[in-house]
Amino acid sequence: MLAAAIIAILVTMALALVRGFRGPTEYDRMLAANSFGTKTVLLIALGGHALSWHSHLDVALLYAMVNFVGTIAVMRFFEYCCSDEDTVRREDAR
Repeated sequence: MLAAAIIAILVTMALALVRGFRGPTEYDRMLAANSFGTKTVLLIALGGHALSWHSHLDVALLYAMVNFVGTIAVMRFFEYCCSDEDTVRREDAR
């Protein structure tokens, strides 16, 4: 049962990679990267449990926090740096 769960997570990670590479917008790509990170947390937790690794939940939680902060940082970058309104304002000012 545990092996089936790990295989299912690996399949969904592959699908997230496909969406990440083929996503039409930056937001789709970022959502795919965030989904990939979430699946990685699940994979760490399941793999740690399967291998009887005692600190697997600590590592999974730490990775989840880093994934969340990284996602917020990249989305803020897209919001402030690459918005279409800023481009329109700059063109109107010229």
